[in-house]
Amino acid sequence: MIDFGVRGRVLVVTGGASGIGRAVGRLAAAQGMAVAVVDRDAATAGEVAAELPGAYAYGLDVCDPEATASVVDEIERDLGPVQAAVTGAGISLPAPSEDLDPARWSQVIAVNLTGTFLTLTEVGRRLVARGQGGSLVAVGSVNSFGGHVHRAHYTSSKFGVVGLVKTLAIEWGQRGIRVNGIAPGPVDTPLLRGAQSAEQIKDTMLSRIPMGRLASPEDQASAALFLISDAASYVNGVMLPVDGGVTAGYFTQVAAEL
Repeated sequence: MIDFGVRGRVLVVTGGASGIGRAVGRLAAAQGMAVAVVDRDAATAGEVAAELPGAYAYGLDVCDPEATASVVDEIERDLGPVQAAVTGAGISLPAPSEDLDPARWSQVIAVNLTGTFLTLTEVGRRLVARGQGGSLVAVGSVNSFGGHVHRAHYTSSKFGVVGLVKTLAIEWGQRGIRVNGIAPGPVDTPLLRGAQSAEQIKDTMLSRIPMGRLASPEDQASAALFLISDAASYVNGVMLPVDGGVTAGYFTQVAAEL
C-alpha cells in the first residue's frame, strides 16, 4: 500500500456511509487518519465508523448550515482540529429536462452544490482562523466538464463545484489551504450492478472509456488521498479527472478502426 504520509490528521468525509465517501474513509483510516464519517444516514454511518479504528459517525443533512456548523464543532471536540475534508455527499435524480420540475432541480443543487459549499466553508473558516493550513477535496464528476442526458440539474451542480473549488483555491491559497476536486468517471457500484439492464449499461460505458474498465470507489479514494497529502503540496485549484481517459475524448480504438 502507498504511504500517503497523512497519519494523525483529522479528516471529515461527507457522504461517508457509501460509495466513494465510504472508500475514502476506509483508505484514510488505513493510513492512520482520524476519520469523521458524516452522512444523512446516521445508522449506516455508525456501522461504517465501527469498522474503522478511531473513527466517529455523525448524522447530517449537508443542506442545513446550522447543523453543519454544529457537527463540525462536535467533530473537533471528539477528534481534535480538522485538517482535511472530502465532500462526497451527492444525488442525481435523473429526469428529462422538459419534465424536470423546480423542486427536483432545487433538491439536487442544494445537496450537490450548496452542501459542498457549506462543508468546505465551515471547515475552511476554521482552517483560516487557526492559520495552520489544510487540504479540502470536493467530489465533482466528469459532468463537471460536459453535459449529460436527463441530468441538467446534476450537471449544473457539478459545473458549480468546479467554480467553487477554483474560487476557494485562490482565496485561501496564500493561507496554506489547498482546495482541489476529483472528477470521477463511471464507477462500478452495487446500484449499477443491480440495474435491470446492468450489462447493457456497462457495455455502453466501457465503449466510452479508453482504459476499458469502470472505476472502483477505491480508485477515487486514492486520488482524494493524494490531493490531501503533502505529495500534492503545490496542487491547488485543480479538478482532477479520475475517469480512465473519458474526458480525453470519446474516440476509442473501436471507433478508430471504423
